[in-house]
Amino acid sequence: MENFAIHRSSYVSLYGLKQTGRMWYQHISQYLLSHGFKSDDICPCIFIKHYLKEFVIIAIYVDDLNIIGTSNDIEDVVAMLSRQFEMKDLGLTIFCLGL
Repeated sequence: MENFAIHRSSYVSLYGLKQTGRMWYQHISQYLLSHGFKSDDICPCIFIKHYLKEFVIIAIYVDDLNIIGTSNDIEDVVAMLSRQFEMKDLGLTIFCLGL
């Protein structure tokens, strides 16, 4: 499981406002949905994309992403996200509370 932080530079002017988190979620959600991910009905912070025999799961927590899947698919998703967002690789997830 890889852990990435995405910097919300486009929302810096709204930082601290109540609607900032919602705007951020809408932005990344629309981006992921437009790239073939499906949102989970029960937990809307989980996005899943199925390939032939492989899959990628992205769990969003505030501005952190846990990306789960096969190595090649994770690399492809990270490259896709890096084209749109400024990202920082935080390495493998050691402990994940609440997911």
